Amino acid sequence: MRPVLLALAASLALPIALRAQGGVATGTKAPAAAVETLDGKPASLGSYVGTGPTLIEFWATWCSNCKELEPSMAAAEKKYAGKVRFVTVAVGVNQSVERVKRHAAAHPVPGTLYYDRTGAAADAYDVPATSYIVVLDRTGKVVYTGVGGDQNVDAAVRKGL
Repeated sequence: MRPVLLALAASLALPIALRAQGGVATGTKAPAAAVETLDGKPASLGSYVGTGPTLIEFWATWCSNCKELEPSMAAAEKKYAGKVRFVTVAVGVNQSVERVKRHAAAHPVPGTLYYDRTGAAADAYDVPATSYIVVLDRTGKVVYTGVGGDQNVDAAVRKGL
């Protein structure tokens, strides 16, 4: 009986350890979170939860990892057009909505772009860093999370299909 208890304790401790590193837990339903459009209108990431496969990237104009992800994000958006929705959330750290607008005009980002002025979305998703990607399946369950410029975006998106 002891090995069973040890295995159970280890399996319960794993999600806690993962959460300590940051990021919403895979296998859970994605949270709804308040964001705003670039023209200041309220919006919610909840409108994407349970309505089809969705990739959400937490992004910043100054993020070198986000810049590194741009080609694979663009390729995935093109490959999965009409099958997966792409959402980019500009974090409000060290950037204004005006800076986000200027950057997006010069360097288009995939999908719909929102601004997280208050940090509510970053908090709800327990975002550990910019370049954080969350993939939701059609039911709104988180099937992938990752951070960094070398993520395999195509493989991440396939998990949501």
